[in-house]
Amino acid sequence: MRKRSEPEPRRLLALYMGDHLAGATAGLELMRRIARQHRGGPAAARLARLAAEAEEDRDALREVMTALGLPLSSGRAALGRLGEKAGRLKLNGRLVSRSPLSDAVELEAMRLGVEGKADCWRSLRAVADTDPRIDRGRIDALLARARHQSALLGMLRTEASDRVFAGAAPRTPARAGRGRL
Repeated sequence: MRKRSEPEPRRLLALYMGDHLAGATAGLELMRRIARQHRGGPAAARLARLAAEAEEDRDALREVMTALGLPLSSGRAALGRLGEKAGRLKLNGRLVSRSPLSDAVELEAMRLGVEGKADCWRSLRAVADTDPRIDRGRIDALLARARHQSALLGMLRTEASDRVFAGAAPRTPARAGRGRL
């Protein structure tokens, strides 16, 4: 068995935080793209604000990692950017153009990412209880913001989904009680 120079909890925290930094980088890229796609639209200001907050949150994560003396892996961040770009290659019913389904799927993905970010803040809150290098108040504020972001993304996703599926076959009273999806 190979001997490690760092204690196991610290090494695991570094891996965990590195993964979240990669996810934050991918999420930031996606949120910027979503905001660009909706410039001039009714949700433009809210989406632009979400993109700005995603950048602030990613930077806050970097600051916590630096305060804890954890490595900032540029390789993982690059993988996050690459992952976001690969995510654009989904089967959406369109070959070269953006599908109407894209908004619903991308907003749903962003909401799931924000939920993961909130879990990271919760984990850091637990670390902050024993490590004075982490500002508990700042983590609490970031967690509160993640809750707000999740609620907003959920609302925007519902609006997008309603637009996309508005023409779907209506449920008839006979089918409504059968529990079909």
